[in-house]
Amino acid sequence: MDQNHEHALTQIRKSVEKLGCSAQKYEDPTLMRFLIARSMDAEKAAKMFVQWIKWRASFVPLNYIPDSEVQDELNARKAYLQGLSKNGCPLLIIKGNKHFPSKDQLQFKKYVIHLLDKTIASSFKGSETGNEKLIGILDLQQISYKNVDARGLITGFQFLQAYYPERLAKCYLLNMPRFFVSIWRFISRFLEKATFEKIVIVTNEEERREFIRNVGEEVLPEEYGGQAKLIALQDFVITSLDD
Repeated sequence: MDQNHEHALTQIRKSVEKLGCSAQKYEDPTLMRFLIARSMDAEKAAKMFVQWIKWRASFVPLNYIPDSEVQDELNARKAYLQGLSKNGCPLLIIKGNKHFPSKDQLQFKKYVIHLLDKTIASSFKGSETGNEKLIGILDLQQISYKNVDARGLITGFQFLQAYYPERLAKCYLLNMPRFFVSIWRFISRFLEKATFEKIVIVTNEEERREFIRNVGEEVLPEEYGGQAKLIALQDFVITSLDD
């Protein structure tokens, strides 16, 4: 680690204390994610970090969202957790044609937390490092207007940006129908530049081959050009950190 990073880490810890919190139990890789998200500005990063601490305490008091609190969303079997990509990132797949806008926005928000937390936890090798990233696939195959949920997508990306900074490695959009282009253009207005640059819309065969190479055939399900079977989020078993 260079001296600039060491100085920034020292400064963010001091700034967090000035804001009435403590970063003592968090390792440098966690704090570095917040610094990167705020262009290495220690004060802005500290403010973001403290907001995250308070949000977790109020919204996720158990530090996880149990299946029982998001059962309606899980029953749709629209999210799949596939294991680690060739670069060691957990692969999360969302099938858009199995999603319908939720009537219970609180449960939907908890579901977003549930799937992001579980996806990230699936990459821990013994214990959390703090800088683990995920790869997301949003499959828009066979979606219709009744599946469109701009509000839900905006919520998901805003949660990633505000509370999971630098957790997204790549997000691939597959099989985007023509009618969704204008909807995606609207959603994109709510994305920070760093998030937008991590999103890849796969539109042709060359881009599909590149997508398969980057993710890895072993983890990709067969329908996406890989060798794996789809594993529903709730069926994916995470090995205990104590194992």
